[in-house]
Amino acid sequence: MPSGTLLRTPIAALLTTLLAASAVLLGAGGADAAGYRYWSFWEGEGKSWAYATQGPSLVRPDDGTVQGFRFAVGEDSSDADRPRRVPDFEAICASLPSKDGAKRVALVIDPGTAEDAPAGEKPPALRTACAQVPLDASSAEALASVAKPLRYDSSAMICAISGYPKTGCGEQVSGDGSRKPAEAPSATTSAPAPDDGSGSGGGPSAGLLLGIGAILLLGIAAVLQARRRR
Repeated sequence: MPSGTLLRTPIAALLTTLLAASAVLLGAGGADAAGYRYWSFWEGEGKSWAYATQGPSLVRPDDGTVQGFRFAVGEDSSDADRPRRVPDFEAICASLPSKDGAKRVALVIDPGTAEDAPAGEKPPALRTACAQVPLDASSAEALASVAKPLRYDSSAMICAISGYPKTGCGEQVSGDGSRKPAEAPSATTSAPAPDDGSGSGGGPSAGLLLGIGAILLLGIAAVLQARRRR
């Protein structure tokens, strides 16, 4: 067998091993966490939904507003699942006449799917409600008027609507569906902050990426050294 072939065979095997190791490391980092399980807050814009930029305790909706709440697992606002009902104020509040000194807020409350439910719990059916509240009422107050009991954490983040779920609040969920202790999502945005590259958002951490880079550099050095020995 030619000497060049003898050299190329171990080099190819080395590169294959290095690439496989990198894929395993990246896969381990990506599977570490799937996101957070929480109630996200939405505002109706025509026939579509927009992720709210403030929490429901801070928003003072106008009369005729449609707002949504969706329970699901997501990494951040860009990954959040929207309510599965088109925002339609007229359809939701048709049976409730307007009243002086009050406003009507249409609400879509979507507990999500069984796939996103905590272990041992079954999500209730999606429902809509028309809240008639004082003109200065917040979105949280409108929700409380039609969907008690509500449960909050110490930072005023909504943890449960109409008693669902029974436990948990913005916990991080690993790739295999189990819970991991984590800082609760922000109460002002009702969602976890996007990954900042520190490794806490479920993607590969900086240390992991540096390790992969070091492995690849060692592989390149080995290939160059083998070529010089020809």
